[in-house]
Amino acid sequence: MKLSNPEKLIILMLSEIYDKLGLGDIDTKLLRSAIYSENTWALDWEMPGVVGSDQEAPPPLVRDVVNYLDMWSFLEEAHASFDAPTREHVAREAEPFGRHVRFSGFDGNNESEALSIARILVDDMGRFSRFKGRDLDSHAPLISSYARMLGVFEEIRPTLSGARHLLPEEVIAILLAKRTQSLK
Repeated sequence: MKLSNPEKLIILMLSEIYDKLGLGDIDTKLLRSAIYSENTWALDWEMPGVVGSDQEAPPPLVRDVVNYLDMWSFLEEAHASFDAPTREHVAREAEPFGRHVRFSGFDGNNESEALSIARILVDDMGRFSRFKGRDLDSHAPLISSYARMLGVFEEIRPTLSGARHLLPEEVIAILLAKRTQSLK
C-alpha cells in the first residue's frame, strides 16, 4: 500500500483518537509501526479487507526476509530436537557455525531495511514467534550468508512436510553454506 505523507499523518492522528476512545478491533500499533518503519506492505497482509483490492506486491526484500526467517525456524527447531551426541556431531562438522545454531538477525547499520522487515513480521504481525523478544540486530552484515544458506535449504524444503525435521546432515550442509566461496 502506497500512502502519501498527508495520508500517513491522518492515519496516525486517527489511530491516536481511536485508541483514546477505545474503539473497535483495528490494530493501531501495527498501523503506526508500518507507517513509521515504511513497511506499509504489512497493512495489505494483515488487513486485506480493510485496505481494498489495490494491493501491491511487497518489496522483494520482504520475500527474502520471510524465507530467511522460515529457514532459520527449521534450523533451530531441528537442532533443538537433536540429542547431545548429534548436536556435537553438527558442531564438529559445521565448525564454526554448528555450535550455536541460532538466528542472529540483520545488521542495523548495513541491513536496516531487512531488520525493519524482520521486526514488523515478528513483533507487530506475530509471525515467526520463535524469534519474539530477541534482539534482531546482528551487528554484522549477514544477508549474503543467509542467501547462500537459502540456496541449499530451497533444495531440501520440498521434502519437509508434516512433522519431518531437517536431518543432521542437512543442517550441516545449510550451515556450511554460510562460508564465502573462497573459504571452501
